Formats: sequence, structure tokens, C-alpha cells
Amino acid sequence: MTPELIFNAGNLFVVPFWAIMILLPNWGITRKVMNSFIPFAVLAVLYIYLFGSSLTAENAAALSNPKLADIAKFLGEETAAATGWIHFLVMDLFVGRWIYLEGQRTGVWTVHSLALCFFAGPMGLLSHIVTAWITQRFFPSSESLSGAGSGAHPQEN
Repeated sequence: MTPELIFNAGNLFVVPFWAIMILLPNWGITRKVMNSFIPFAVLAVLYIYLFGSSLTAENAAALSNPKLADIAKFLGEETAAATGWIHFLVMDLFVGRWIYLEGQRTGVWTVHSLALCFFAGPMGLLSHIVTAWITQRFFPSSESLSGAGSGAHPQEN
């Protein structure tokens, strides 16, 4: 498998997970899928394959004592860039999953944070942290409600 094929496959692989979290958050299948670690295992296997393919003695030395110029040179190689991208995909999806599950647990609105996380992971994380804080600070009783109109409902036990 070529780095470009893995890069493209990784991009396509994550889209359905983001779509169901954002568009169908209360669907039973969304809850079941997002409680699974299988998507992360698949992406981790791709990452390990690419990481192993991109590792040379020079790259290992650069990664063991990282300097920006060395990392930039490393990521300038196609296989290393694809490795980094898969890293972003798996970590952003993992953070998105956490945001989704927290929204389901607490009833805090998550659609905007998930959309941001899909495009720029750390901004989505910060958005959720701020949204959860605002909800707890100014609407403390809303967490005990069903989350009507929020796109997220606490899971029933």
C-alpha cells in the first residue's frame, strides 16, 4: 500500500464516524459505534505501518532529540507526512468521541464543538470545554434535562 492510498483511505474512513456523531447523535447505532475502540484500532494499525515504513536511522535520531528543522525535514517526506496525518485523524477522532460521549452523558450541546474538532481538533476541544463551562455556570439545571434542542441527550441506564 502506498502512502497516498493510506492517506486517502484514512480520510474516507473517518468521515462516517464524524457524520453520525454530528448528524445522528441520538441514534442507537451511533452510541454503539462510538462506544467501540475498533475505529481507533484500525487507524492505529495504519499509523504503525506507516511509522515503520518511514523510520530510518536518520529519522529515528531526529525524533529522539526533536528540533523543528529536523521534524520539518522528516515531515517533508511523503510517507512521514502520511504518518503524521493519520496521527491527526486518530487523535482528532478520539477527542471527538470524548466530546460526543460527554455530550451524551451530560446533555451539553456538542454539534458545534464536533464540527470544529473535525476540521481543527484542538479548537473543537476548547469549544467543548467552554460550552460545558458556560452550561454548568449559567444553566446548571439543563444538564439534568433531556437536552431538548441540543442534539444530545444523556444516556439512559
